[in-house]
Amino acid sequence: MNAPRERIIDAASILFHQQGYNSTGINQIISEANVAKASFYQHFKSKDELCIAFLNARHEYWFSELMAHISAAKNTKERILNAFDFIVYMNEKEDYRGCSFLNILSEISQEQGAILSVIQRHKNDLRKFFEKELGEELLSAHIYLLFESSIIESQLFKSNELVEKSKKITNSLI
Repeated sequence: MNAPRERIIDAASILFHQQGYNSTGINQIISEANVAKASFYQHFKSKDELCIAFLNARHEYWFSELMAHISAAKNTKERILNAFDFIVYMNEKEDYRGCSFLNILSEISQEQGAILSVIQRHKNDLRKFFEKELGEELLSAHIYLLFESSIIESQLFKSNELVEKSKKITNSLI
């Protein structure tokens, strides 16, 4: 069995996905993680601190999965197109969960700047990924925006149709 900290993050991940951040209470997370309340507070001072830990873990997981998905590609164009296939893979694996970062962004207030900065870091790292791969600033921004909108639209419509269309547009742009 995982350590209490990991069980708490795992439970929060599932509950934040199923119910949303604001609708998930600490007591429910404690119950689902099968930890004592004192154990929860030993690892996290607040729900916001747990959210930051969850988003940091999600960031590491998401980028490692993306890199694994594009690693067999022979060139830049193939790596970028495989990145769109990665969206399809994640949609099918996670039932069109969408972007965990944007899902939480829609629920936080202006006072939750620490959470916002983790979300911004994730998106900046994704932008840097496209910039590093493509070199051209305008082209990489264009493809980043296609990529991001593909995630949102596929979540909204529970379909990979627009991901595939974005992939075709990207193919014509590179």
